[in-house]
Amino acid sequence: MNKKTDYALRIIRALTDQNRHTAAELAGNEQIPLAFTYKILKQLSRAGIISLERGPGGGCSLQTDLKQISLYDLILIMEGEADMTACMNGHYDCSWRKSHGICKIHLNLMAVQKEINQKLQSKSLWDIIGKTT
Repeated sequence: MNKKTDYALRIIRALTDQNRHTAAELAGNEQIPLAFTYKILKQLSRAGIISLERGPGGGCSLQTDLKQISLYDLILIMEGEADMTACMNGHYDCSWRKSHGICKIHLNLMAVQKEINQKLQSKSLWDIIGKTT
């Protein structure tokens, strides 16, 4: 998980109060650089997690049920993949495997990656943020 996903979690947490917030408010309150905040808000909006309104009186608000989105989903939205290493991607062109064949490291990491993905998929954003229902 990279900083973008961490920042997205902070923004989503701030929006659970059901109020509309500006990017500047979120950046200040969540201690996120404003330029990053704008980029993250756009990604969250494209994914349907938040709604964005520009102009005077605009801002953003939560648009989806956080119990329906897993931490895995958020990582994919923010990072494009949830792989530990590049060789986990099926399209990765590994020169070592081309010259040596089966890679025990790759096989073992694939097993670990599967466990990690299952755990990430089992936790909703609501679970992660820690709000009570």
